Amino acid sequence: MVEANPDLWNYTGHLDYQCLNSQYEAFTELVKGSGAEVEWIPAENDDLADSIFTYDPSFVTGQGAILLRVGKKLREPEVELHKALYERLGVPVIGTIKAPGTVEGGDCFWLNESTLAVGRGFRTNDAGIDQLRNIMAPQGVDLVVFDLPVWKGEAACLHLMSLISPLDHNLALVFRHLLPVALHELLYDHGITCLEAPEEEFIASQGLSLNVLATSPRVCIAIDGFPATAHLMTEAGCRVMTFPGDHLCIPCEGGPTCMTRPILRDPTS
Repeated sequence: MVEANPDLWNYTGHLDYQCLNSQYEAFTELVKGSGAEVEWIPAENDDLADSIFTYDPSFVTGQGAILLRVGKKLREPEVELHKALYERLGVPVIGTIKAPGTVEGGDCFWLNESTLAVGRGFRTNDAGIDQLRNIMAPQGVDLVVFDLPVWKGEAACLHLMSLISPLDHNLALVFRHLLPVALHELLYDHGITCLEAPEEEFIASQGLSLNVLATSPRVCIAIDGFPATAHLMTEAGCRVMTFPGDHLCIPCEGGPTCMTRPILRDPTS
């Protein structure tokens, strides 16, 4: 990441190694402290500056993993890193998204056990969504698809999960101004309470104030420095832990959710 060309990778500028390292360590300590077992993808001199954002190149279902095909071309080789991880851990791979299809993990989140919400935008296209639907159908999983806004354009990263972070089975943090109307209505129909993230902090953070990782229901990891958003979650009964991300996250368009790829969850949580 330090050696990455910021114009090529769409970072806001050159990055400082010491700051990146200390902030990433602070984040990983919070993840470990949640009780999660961490499996590492070994570091390589592969020039894959975004590979730290492990949420996007693959997706995990109840039956196994799906190898995705990312929309950001520079990231395509990351999929092989995920394939090697699943082989090492004995996680079955049940499908692969192939060209011309693209799907990124950040465009997918579980609405419930049998419904997967998917965002169609610059990173996830119709061909990829069709393939994903076919892979998920044998599990009895339906896909509901929502068009994403252009916002800052093709070079920027706007996923569906840039606009919503699930905090519990019936609670989500959302940025209402960009949320698709059909998704807003569907959340309401499913009895999911939506906390509306403050616009000022969303804009100031490049959207990362809304990128919150729930390690268990209403136990969350968020980027420090956005007190109104943290207060909103706390008032809803969430325990919010924060880490500094002004060097690690905001310049690189990736927050705490982006930096994990959940593989196995406790079925009771």
